Amino acid sequence: MELPKHPLDLLPMDLPQGEPWGYAFAQSLLRAPWAWRALRPTPGILDLIRLDLEALHLELSRRREDFPLGALGERPPHPAEEGALKALLSRDPEALVATLKAHGPYPFALHRAFRFAGEEVRPLPHPRLPREDELVGYEAQLRALRENARRFLSGKPAPHTLLYGARGTGKSTAAKGLLHLPGARMVEVEPKELARLEGLLERLALLPHRFFLFLDDLSLDPEDEAFRHLKALLEGSLEGPPENVLLLATSNRRHLVRRLGENPLPGADPGAWDELQDTLALSERFGLVLTFPPFDKALFLKAVAHHLGRSLTPEEEAAALRFALQRGFSGRVARQFAQSLP
Repeated sequence: MELPKHPLDLLPMDLPQGEPWGYAFAQSLLRAPWAWRALRPTPGILDLIRLDLEALHLELSRRREDFPLGALGERPPHPAEEGALKALLSRDPEALVATLKAHGPYPFALHRAFRFAGEEVRPLPHPRLPREDELVGYEAQLRALRENARRFLSGKPAPHTLLYGARGTGKSTAAKGLLHLPGARMVEVEPKELARLEGLLERLALLPHRFFLFLDDLSLDPEDEAFRHLKALLEGSLEGPPENVLLLATSNRRHLVRRLGENPLPGADPGAWDELQDTLALSERFGLVLTFPPFDKALFLKAVAHHLGRSLTPEEEAAALRFALQRGFSGRVARQFAQSLP
């Protein structure tokens, strides 16, 4: 594992309040090559951890003696960092294993939001979350979404969720807003990465946390390889998602279920019926389906007033409708208009 050797090596690190060398070494333990194996430790893994703790304890003593430093960080330490540091100072491999089992290895030990791309999980230390009152007009959908999410986070079975509807209605906003819930963690996955999910799901299954696997703006074709991977993932094969992972997808309905209104004519090629059935089977594997219908004029003006925090004047109503003339009625356009006012 890489260790900082000079004080300048500490500057790029996200360190908490307190003596920086100790927390820098604690973070290195959360990134150790054996950290994932420690979740299911064997005697040999414990011996390896013990050897590393002895060596790191000596290194830490040298750094502290050679470069005594005050606090560099401003945030409070995470419980995972505190546990790893305590295990390092006591040279206790069992204590370190307990910390890893409780919080997971890096990056899952220290963060709540992630993006999966190119077989790599990248933490998002400061995700841009919507306000909890961001959306207007979809109260019933939001209530059902949050109730299902809370059920999942409490450890109870909960159905995978599909949010579909017109663009700009707030489907992605509603999904991302679940990160406001206590204990929520989210991994955003681009559709093109669906073929690489197996390794990610194997790792998530080992962790104590519960994750929303966020698939935004799905637009899949039954002939697309990604379509087949998603279909298999949604319990269509022996390997479904682990119980601590809930799929959360958004889509424009006509893209995800693009042939619902195009039933093949009698006597058509059987392949056309197969494609229709495949498409329907994918949408039906989401146990909770929430619809976000398009805005009308009244809801659009209500959303503008909501974003402004006040009623609209007749002149502003007219300007808002002109603004939406070529953009359409949606929550996104309502927010854009509100932001354009002085």
